[in-house]
Amino acid sequence: MSFGVRTAPARAPTLTLTLVPVLMLMLAQQPVLAAARPAPPADAASLQRGEQIYTRCAACHAIDRNRTGPQHCGLFGRQAGTAPGFDDYSKAMRDSKIVWNARSLNIFLQAPTEAVPGTSMGYAGVKDAQERADLIAWLQKATRPGVTCTLSH
Repeated sequence: MSFGVRTAPARAPTLTLTLVPVLMLMLAQQPVLAAARPAPPADAASLQRGEQIYTRCAACHAIDRNRTGPQHCGLFGRQAGTAPGFDDYSKAMRDSKIVWNARSLNIFLQAPTEAVPGTSMGYAGVKDAQERADLIAWLQKATRPGVTCTLSH
Protein backbone atom coordinates (compact mmCIF):
# COMPACT_ATOMS: atom_id res chain seq x y z
CA MET A 1 0.00 0.00 0.00
CA SER A 2 1.36 3.40 -0.98
CA PHE A 3 0.49 6.64 0.77
CA GLY A 4 1.85 8.89 -1.94
CA VAL A 5 5.30 9.14 -0.31
CA ARG A 6 8.13 8.86 -2.76
CA THR A 7 11.62 7.94 -1.78
CA ALA A 8 14.66 8.86 -3.76
CA PRO A 9 16.52 6.00 -5.35
CA ALA A 10 19.77 5.06 -3.63
CA ARG A 11 22.83 6.67 -5.17
CA ALA A 12 26.20 5.12 -5.57
CA PRO A 13 28.88 6.92 -3.54
CA THR A 14 31.01 9.36 -5.52
CA LEU A 15 34.76 9.86 -5.25
CA THR A 16 35.53 13.17 -3.66
CA LEU A 17 38.74 14.97 -2.81
CA THR A 18 38.25 13.91 0.80
CA LEU A 19 39.33 10.45 -0.30
CA VAL A 20 42.64 11.69 -1.68
CA PRO A 21 44.50 11.02 1.62
CA VAL A 22 43.22 7.45 1.54
CA LEU A 23 44.45 7.12 -2.03
CA MET A 24 47.82 8.53 -1.01
CA LEU A 25 48.14 5.92 1.70
CA MET A 26 47.17 3.17 -0.72
CA LEU A 27 49.71 4.36 -3.29
CA ALA A 28 52.44 4.72 -0.71
CA GLN A 29 51.92 1.14 0.40
CA GLN A 30 52.21 -0.21 -3.14
CA PRO A 31 55.92 0.20 -4.05
CA VAL A 32 55.80 -2.93 -6.21
CA LEU A 33 52.96 -1.46 -8.26
CA ALA A 34 54.81 1.82 -8.69
CA ALA A 35 57.98 -0.02 -9.71
CA ALA A 36 56.12 -2.28 -12.15
CA ARG A 37 55.35 0.65 -14.43
CA PRO A 38 58.49 2.78 -14.72
CA ALA A 39 58.09 6.19 -16.24
CA PRO A 40 59.58 6.62 -19.68
CA PRO A 41 62.96 8.33 -19.64
CA ALA A 42 62.64 12.11 -19.58
CA ASP A 43 64.12 14.00 -22.48
CA ALA A 44 66.43 16.98 -22.01
CA ALA A 45 63.65 19.50 -22.66
CA SER A 46 61.42 17.91 -20.01
CA LEU A 47 64.26 17.97 -17.48
CA GLN A 48 64.98 21.60 -18.28
CA ARG A 49 61.31 22.51 -17.81
CA GLY A 50 61.27 20.56 -14.54
CA GLU A 51 64.28 22.46 -13.24
CA GLN A 52 62.58 25.73 -14.14
CA ILE A 53 59.37 24.67 -12.38
CA TYR A 54 61.42 23.80 -9.29
CA THR A 55 62.24 27.50 -8.88
CA ARG A 56 58.68 27.82 -7.49
CA CYS A 57 59.64 25.34 -4.77
CA ALA A 58 62.93 27.10 -4.00
CA ALA A 59 61.20 29.74 -1.89
CA CYS A 60 60.96 27.08 0.84
CA HIS A 61 62.97 24.06 -0.31
CA ALA A 62 66.47 23.24 -1.54
CA ILE A 63 67.87 20.01 -2.90
CA ASP A 64 70.73 19.59 -0.43
CA ARG A 65 69.75 21.57 2.67
CA ASN A 66 66.77 22.18 4.89
CA ARG A 67 65.14 25.59 4.71
CA THR A 68 61.58 26.52 5.69
CA GLY A 69 60.73 23.14 4.15
CA PRO A 70 62.82 19.95 4.13
CA GLN A 71 65.64 19.16 1.73
CA HIS A 72 64.74 17.12 -1.32
CA CYS A 73 67.98 15.12 -1.59
CA GLY A 74 66.98 11.50 -1.03
CA LEU A 75 63.31 12.27 -1.59
CA PHE A 76 62.37 9.14 -3.59
CA GLY A 77 61.75 6.16 -1.35
CA ARG A 78 61.75 8.29 1.81
CA GLN A 79 58.76 8.27 4.13
CA ALA A 80 57.12 11.68 4.40
CA GLY A 81 58.06 13.56 7.55
CA THR A 82 61.51 12.01 7.91
CA ALA A 83 64.04 14.23 6.09
CA PRO A 84 67.29 14.24 8.07
CA GLY A 85 67.65 17.24 10.35
CA PHE A 86 64.20 18.69 9.62
CA ASP A 87 61.96 18.84 12.65
CA ASP A 88 59.23 21.28 11.60
CA TYR A 89 56.86 18.81 9.94
CA SER A 90 53.16 19.06 10.65
CA LYS A 91 51.65 16.17 12.58
CA ALA A 92 49.55 15.43 9.50
CA MET A 93 52.67 14.93 7.35
CA ARG A 94 54.50 12.88 9.98
CA ASP A 95 51.45 10.64 10.41
CA SER A 96 50.64 10.34 6.68
CA LYS A 97 52.67 7.15 6.06
CA ILE A 98 53.34 8.35 2.53
CA VAL A 99 56.44 7.01 0.83
CA TRP A 100 57.54 9.40 -1.89
CA ASN A 101 57.58 8.03 -5.40
CA ALA A 102 56.47 9.44 -8.75
CA ARG A 103 52.83 8.49 -8.17
CA SER A 104 52.53 9.81 -4.62
CA LEU A 105 54.32 13.04 -5.57
CA ASN A 106 52.02 13.52 -8.53
CA ILE A 107 48.97 13.34 -6.27
CA PHE A 108 50.50 15.48 -3.53
CA LEU A 109 51.86 18.17 -5.83
CA GLN A 110 48.51 18.59 -7.56
CA ALA A 111 46.81 19.75 -4.33
CA PRO A 112 49.00 19.42 -1.20
CA THR A 113 46.44 20.62 1.35
CA GLU A 114 43.81 18.27 -0.04
CA ALA A 115 46.18 15.30 -0.27
CA VAL A 116 47.37 15.76 3.32
CA PRO A 117 44.83 17.82 5.25
CA GLY A 118 46.64 19.66 8.02
CA THR A 119 49.96 19.89 6.21
CA SER A 120 51.90 23.04 6.95
CA MET A 121 52.89 23.30 3.28
CA GLY A 122 50.71 26.20 2.21
CA TYR A 123 51.36 25.89 -1.52
CA ALA A 124 48.40 25.71 -3.91
CA GLY A 125 50.07 22.99 -5.97
CA VAL A 126 51.14 22.42 -9.56
CA LYS A 127 47.82 22.11 -11.37
CA ASP A 128 49.15 21.33 -14.86
CA ALA A 129 49.77 17.59 -15.31
CA GLN A 130 52.67 18.08 -17.76
CA GLU A 131 54.38 20.54 -15.42
CA ARG A 132 54.07 18.02 -12.58
CA ALA A 133 55.48 15.27 -14.79
CA ASP A 134 58.43 17.47 -15.81
CA LEU A 135 59.08 18.51 -12.21
CA ILE A 136 58.96 14.93 -10.97
CA ALA A 137 61.26 13.75 -13.77
CA TRP A 138 63.77 16.45 -12.83
CA LEU A 139 63.48 15.64 -9.12
CA GLN A 140 64.18 11.97 -9.86
CA LYS A 141 67.49 13.01 -11.41
CA ALA A 142 68.42 15.85 -9.04
CA THR A 143 67.71 14.19 -5.69
CA ARG A 144 69.88 11.06 -5.87
CA PRO A 145 72.08 11.08 -2.75
CA GLY A 146 75.74 10.52 -3.48
CA VAL A 147 75.12 10.95 -7.21
CA THR A 148 73.62 14.37 -7.79
CA CYS A 149 73.29 15.69 -4.22
CA THR A 150 74.54 15.25 -0.68
CA LEU A 151 72.22 14.70 2.28
CA SER A 152 72.63 17.25 5.04
CA HIS A 153 72.01 16.25 8.65
